[in-house]
Amino acid sequence: MTVWKIAGAGLALLIAANLVLERIDELTGSPGGPTSSSYATGQDGLAAYADLLRRTGHRITRLRVPPGEGTGDLSATLVVLDPPFLESDDRRALRRFVEDGGRLIAGGANPVWIQSLLDDPPAWSGAGAGRAAPIAPVPEVAGLEDVRAAGKGSWEDAGGSLPVLAGGERTLLTVADVGRGRVLLVADSSILQNRLLAEGDNAALGLALAGGPERPVKFAESVHGFGEASGIDAIPRGWLWTLGGLVLAALVWMLARGRRLGPPERERRVLAPPRRAFVESLGVVLAKTRSPRAGAMPVQAAARARIAARAGLAPGAGDEDVRRAGARLGLEPDEIDAVLLPVRDRENLLAAGRALARLEASTLAGG
Repeated sequence: MTVWKIAGAGLALLIAANLVLERIDELTGSPGGPTSSSYATGQDGLAAYADLLRRTGHRITRLRVPPGEGTGDLSATLVVLDPPFLESDDRRALRRFVEDGGRLIAGGANPVWIQSLLDDPPAWSGAGAGRAAPIAPVPEVAGLEDVRAAGKGSWEDAGGSLPVLAGGERTLLTVADVGRGRVLLVADSSILQNRLLAEGDNAALGLALAGGPERPVKFAESVHGFGEASGIDAIPRGWLWTLGGLVLAALVWMLARGRRLGPPERERRVLAPPRRAFVESLGVVLAKTRSPRAGAMPVQAAARARIAARAGLAPGAGDEDVRRAGARLGLEPDEIDAVLLPVRDRENLLAAGRALARLEASTLAGG
């Protein structure tokens, strides 16, 4: 049982340690995730940007439905950066969102889908800039001096949009009013990603693009592979791990505390019955034969020989010598009589058996 308890306690501690590490991982985040996803904590994710907006008062929402289903709130700023693919219905929904008065941060690497947003969209180039500064007096870049970029792309031709942030001849940000709304076109998403957000004036640029702190910000996450969760999938993964760990720990505890299969183990080893009790029971059996004398003769002879051997008597020693030797060896008078005299009844038979048992016990004890 002790071994089981130790093993159970060790397993329970291991489970608890894994749960703690899982919780730490949830709080600190593990690098990785889709490019420009607000869930991603790797270098090219936007988790830090979402956290910055939340800390400065913005209400953050991660949309796990198609963009066309999440554009109803015109007071919000919608972020759609580096989507691998956009359905035509979603493109048209984004255009309507801006025309009706919404604010959209869009772009990324080779964003051909932005052609649906503007009648004259900018043209993207893989050549980029490492640093950029404002080149037009618009609110989104007011007060900025140094924006850092990873040189992953630029707008080669601004088209019908206004270039507002550039490094040399490379434009990183353009703006355009579409209907009653505004589109902010980012050619290099690295200026908002985790790796560079804390560099230069990047964080200030991110806040300016989002709008005032009273403005909600929505990140389109369905375009990065995060679908709408339902049923058991709606339960956070960390909760499921915690619940499973607690159930396993409870099972281990019950196994450690419960009884093992089979009867409980005795505290002491069961020994054979005392030899005296055995002799007495044998005497009772012999008494039932109705011939105690015949049954007692082997017992008497064995007891007499044991007395003679213990006392050092010569072979054929007389009864008196045997009697005195038996008394010295601790036998009771009735036991000595039962050894020397013919057995008459059950009591004599039992006394002879007790004498032999006493002599055997004394011999085994070295007396």
